[in-house]
Amino acid sequence: MTTAVRPHLTHMGINVYDIKKMEEFYTRVLGLVVTDRGRGKNFKADLVFMSVDPHTHHQVALASGRDPDSPRSTINQISFHLDTLDELRVMYRRVKEHGVEGLKPLNHGVSWSVYFFDPEGNTVELYVDSPWYIAQPHGDPFDPELSTERITADTLEMCRHDEKFMPIEEFRASVQARLDAPEATA
Repeated sequence: MTTAVRPHLTHMGINVYDIKKMEEFYTRVLGLVVTDRGRGKNFKADLVFMSVDPHTHHQVALASGRDPDSPRSTINQISFHLDTLDELRVMYRRVKEHGVEGLKPLNHGVSWSVYFFDPEGNTVELYVDSPWYIAQPHGDPFDPELSTERITADTLEMCRHDEKFMPIEEFRASVQARLDAPEATA
């Protein structure tokens, strides 16, 4: 029997125009801490490594030297998980206070997200998992300032109308079953 080997996503690197401005954004607005910095020997760029997890050296790496002729980022989104709607509310207020652009809260049914742009136009997502699953993609605007009880009640009502609606644990068990299937190792 073969054991499936699957890599775990642990961090991402972003080529940036202004490394100081981006470092300030990710540390001041999102609360990451700088774990290391320096000039690459093989990869000739200034690098800043940041994390919110003491067990993970870096979750975000910034690299100077982004081509000035590349006006559009190839990153679809940079996503950060939060544990509760209260935490999402705190972060929502924080990004509003910092005047970020493109602030867009969306209810995905499976999660509640707040999207916005970092200083170089990359989409950042802050999100909290919900206890339910519905077919994706799905995204309805919602107000993060509503009470947790109201947001969860509204979400449950919305989710119940989806033909694939189920508790998230049931969905996760179905994904685990697929991952454990012999054909999933290929």
